[in-house]
Amino acid sequence: MKNKIFVAITLFTVSFTFAQITAPEVDKLVNRTLTAFNVPGIAVAIIKDGKVVLAEGYGVKSIDTKEKVDANTLFGIASNSKAFTSAALAMLVDEGKINWDDKVVKYLPNFKMYNDYVTQEFTIRDLLTHRSGLGLGAGDLMIWPDGSDFTAQDIIVNLQYLKPVSAFRTKYDYDNLLYIVAGEVIHVVSGQSWGDFIEQRIMQPLQMNNSAASFVRLKDSSNIIAPHVPIDGKLKVIKRYQNQLFDAAAGIYSSVNDLSKWAIMQMNNGKYGTDNKQLFSEKQHNEMWQLQTIIPTKTRAPYNTHFNGYGLGWFLSDVKGYKQVTHTGGLEGIVTQTTYIPELQLGIIVLTNQQSGAAFNAITNTIKDSYLGITSGDYVTTYSNQMKAHAASADKVTEDVWATVAKNKKEKIKVDYKAILGTYRDNWFGEVVISEKKGRVFFASKRSSQLKGEVFFYKKGNYVVKWDNAYFHADAHLLFETNDAEIVSGLKMNAISELTDFSYDFQDLDFKKVAL
Repeated sequence: MKNKIFVAITLFTVSFTFAQITAPEVDKLVNRTLTAFNVPGIAVAIIKDGKVVLAEGYGVKSIDTKEKVDANTLFGIASNSKAFTSAALAMLVDEGKINWDDKVVKYLPNFKMYNDYVTQEFTIRDLLTHRSGLGLGAGDLMIWPDGSDFTAQDIIVNLQYLKPVSAFRTKYDYDNLLYIVAGEVIHVVSGQSWGDFIEQRIMQPLQMNNSAASFVRLKDSSNIIAPHVPIDGKLKVIKRYQNQLFDAAAGIYSSVNDLSKWAIMQMNNGKYGTDNKQLFSEKQHNEMWQLQTIIPTKTRAPYNTHFNGYGLGWFLSDVKGYKQVTHTGGLEGIVTQTTYIPELQLGIIVLTNQQSGAAFNAITNTIKDSYLGITSGDYVTTYSNQMKAHAASADKVTEDVWATVAKNKKEKIKVDYKAILGTYRDNWFGEVVISEKKGRVFFASKRSSQLKGEVFFYKKGNYVVKWDNAYFHADAHLLFETNDAEIVSGLKMNAISELTDFSYDFQDLDFKKVAL
């Protein structure tokens, strides 16, 4: 999806020290991680001083096939794709075809935000920096979950209906949709689709020969992971996300071997190959790695980070006095992380086929600490304990809701379901229908085919929907609004669990009832 929100991790210092981590120690670390976080497969690469010092696969690509992961196994890198989009734009800047501060409407005349001033002032730079004024993941239900019929043009038009939560350019809130718009700018300016541009202008020169701009563009998918999600405590293979609409924000499939070439080029100021060809200029490379949007941070051990923010497709911070350039990514059943410390010429890549962000954090931070000379703690154990505590807290909330639903049913509380039946419309998401079949009530979106499930009474004015796909982990409250005559006139939604992925942005919906 996009870049996911993962459980906040508390940093610490205890336990053992690596002078510089060795391959056997990495093997031990990753194998512990596989077990601790119930991850079937992981691939790891370490790049140092322009060379790949480790590129290995661990575990299995799928719990069904049991095929082993190797360094060429393909993973969806999700929001790590965003840096490729910013690089593509940097190349167009180098060619004099665009400028970072060109207005978006110059290239996409139908682009429209929530007010005219923002629309007219919105620049290409603004598309990449998460400072639009919109809230976290605003509008992501147009692309998440897979299966919607929205187009890039729909997104460009529907942005105007998303309400801001802060003033333009004043606050960081992560978004995906504006990277899709950025992909459309690349298309208009270059005359190539985003996917063609990425593959021909970036992947081919870097000899990322096994990678592709999206799953559906892969020429060979024989060595690829399956996405996995824990459902009711048991790991299951789920259907792969394949919507190409999301590509400019999260579409790329790659391996640690191929991403190592991308990492070496990035830490060589845009140069690659034995003859140091230039993919993009050092000037534009510096622009992408320049702080654009501030993200508040607290200074704490062991990294003593003093600044944190977002550049153009990259998160930027300082760790132990060194600049850190990083990004994470997440799709259903897949999460990934890339981390560079340019002054040390150090790159760390961790790709996984399960959606535990704590797993990649444990691996990355242990490896990173060894090169920083930090006495590292046992991240695997600590993050595992923290994850379990957060999950237990969230589970209690959801369990209480469903216990109330079960109690209502057992006590045969009379509910007038007819009052809530009908069609409801949101300006950007379109219509949903709440219908009754054989005494049961159902919710179904007309434009997002997977967003359907059964509706249950929770309390007055508040029902809950349990999605047919349990791996969403996104069951939601349905909050019905009434007019002065106490007739249902509208509907709002909120996720039940605090751990629901932010791309289920139910809170941004504002349905009005249009028909019975």
